[in-house]
Amino acid sequence: MKRPEILSPAGNFEKMKAAILYGADAVYLSGKIFGMRAAADNFTIDELREAVEYAHARDVKVYLTVNTMPREHQYPELEEYFKTLSNIDIDALIIGDIGVLMLAKRLLPSVELHISTQANSVSSETCRAWYALGAKRVVLARELTLDEIKAIRANVPDDLELECFVHGSMCVSYSGRCLLSGHIVSRDANRGMCAQPCRWNYTIRGYEITEEKRPDLKMPIEEVNGETFIMSSRDTCTIEHIPELVEAGIDSFKIEGRMKSSYYTAVVTNTYKMAMDSYFSGKYEYDPAWYRELESVSHRDYHTGYYFTDSHVDPNLATTTGYIKEKSFLAVVEDYDAQRGEALMTQRNRMFSGEAVELLTPGQCGVPFVSGELYDENHERIEATSHPYMKFYMKVPFAMKAGDIIRAG
Repeated sequence: MKRPEILSPAGNFEKMKAAILYGADAVYLSGKIFGMRAAADNFTIDELREAVEYAHARDVKVYLTVNTMPREHQYPELEEYFKTLSNIDIDALIIGDIGVLMLAKRLLPSVELHISTQANSVSSETCRAWYALGAKRVVLARELTLDEIKAIRANVPDDLELECFVHGSMCVSYSGRCLLSGHIVSRDANRGMCAQPCRWNYTIRGYEITEEKRPDLKMPIEEVNGETFIMSSRDTCTIEHIPELVEAGIDSFKIEGRMKSSYYTAVVTNTYKMAMDSYFSGKYEYDPAWYRELESVSHRDYHTGYYFTDSHVDPNLATTTGYIKEKSFLAVVEDYDAQRGEALMTQRNRMFSGEAVELLTPGQCGVPFVSGELYDENHERIEATSHPYMKFYMKVPFAMKAGDIIRAG
């Protein structure tokens, strides 16, 4: 059985380093233009070149997202962008538009082409079409069930790779293919039966939304701290189903989250890496601690996405409002002095001596301990760290490595 790749998000250089340290086989990131996550920090051309060199030195691949749908007037800029990329050793471009694909084939012929989930590939026929156009990989639509993915795998060329999102945020609709019609009146917009519920007349009474022609169909809403979430999908979490996903023939396990923190990137990558290692050890046993790790990061209600449910009927909406907050990310280990029994750290959030904390290190779940005596950079005793990104020393009960994370217990 081929071991799937763990593909992690890299919203900036710090997050990329966290992904690589904690077990990613590949990272996906964006330049400053033509990527679907424009609000992420993203990478300048010089930063992109440096990122590729950093990743390749550690045998990690880099995939660049170019998955927006450029309008006519943007193609000259896109052409210049591709020419600029020609001297950067990108492993693949993630593309969602056929025009972009053809331009990339012409200007960057040696770069692998991956078809973005934005292309909404939901059948083997579609995947074979992309393959005929030169695609090496297709990122399947998130709305597919596991059985549908198995069927696609069985009906596409062996050398066409399939990538699927296994963890992270979901959307209530994708590229105009809305799920509301199926949810409200069981008319699937993705099969030509859209009832256009987005254009209906809705009334809010109390804590319910009602559509004027369906007064008995009440959709509850709740306002918390001035915010209301009525179209918020639950987050995907498949950590309990690693064997099924591997055996379905998925080539790349993709983690969503370029907008999330470096702590999120480290924890989620580390957890799926541990589960994957367990499976391929030949002695797989699900560890409930993996799920607890994933509960420690910022997320909405977890669900298995659409792997085991039908997206045409169930829109996978969250049942609680807002995000479940992650554990406080306190510090990153920079160095360890065995003689002194102390570690040099960089603060991320305020930390106190004698506080219940946990150590996160690659390949392990969080290890609880009590923070020891704290010292500033001059080795003067302090009771707490005073400002973000300050350097400080802490007495620790065991060895630590650069890149290890200290979080609240």
